[in-house]
Amino acid sequence: MKLQALLSRSFLSKTALASLALGGFLFFAGAPAAKANPWQDCNRRVAFTNMRYHEAVERFGPYSPAARHWAFERQEAYANLARCRRDFR
Repeated sequence: MKLQALLSRSFLSKTALASLALGGFLFFAGAPAAKANPWQDCNRRVAFTNMRYHEAVERFGPYSPAARHWAFERQEAYANLARCRRDFR
């Protein structure tokens, strides 16, 4: 009888500990990260596409498919930057 009581207590304590750990994990992992500065995100996208465009031009030439792709992406990033200026300022 003692062994059965000891095993059931051990099982219950392990279950309780696991449920507390899982609940704590879900509590901290459930909340999404807050976006602090959308203006910085817009500027980062413009800088990234500008860098990739210049790399593609240096590597493959200004009329290559890669350069055209990044020129288009850069154009969209600048359009998005104009939207960010209008919305976040």
